[in-house]
Amino acid sequence: MAFEVNSNTVGVVAIAIPVVGSIALFSFLAVASWAEARRKEREAYYTSEAVKKIAESSAEGAKSALELLREKQKNAQSRRLEGLKLGGLITTAVGIGVMVLLRGIANDDGPVYLVGVIPLLIGAVLVLYVFWLAPKE
Repeated sequence: MAFEVNSNTVGVVAIAIPVVGSIALFSFLAVASWAEARRKEREAYYTSEAVKKIAESSAEGAKSALELLREKQKNAQSRRLEGLKLGGLITTAVGIGVMVLLRGIANDDGPVYLVGVIPLLIGAVLVLYVFWLAPKE
């Protein structure tokens, strides 16, 4: 008995492919986020255990444990500020690009290109925050 292709079969396949794809995508995202959270939890646990052992060993160990924690906090803040800086520069560049693109597309439709000012200003605020308003070390 051969498999016949009719309009019902095509319709079922056309619906099943996006449904199965969506289920697979969201299942992957759930497992990936769980694995990432588990990794961070293990990392924090092992770090805290190491700091405890160093602090309990001697007075010099306590000083080095505190220094380790301060260095870790300083690195995290530095990474956050660098991320904000990069995000601000990218958003500013997107705003300029949108303005240029809309200016080239819509010459006679009024000042449509001014829509690009929105991401431009958002990026500028992010960059200004990083350089002037962010807490210094």
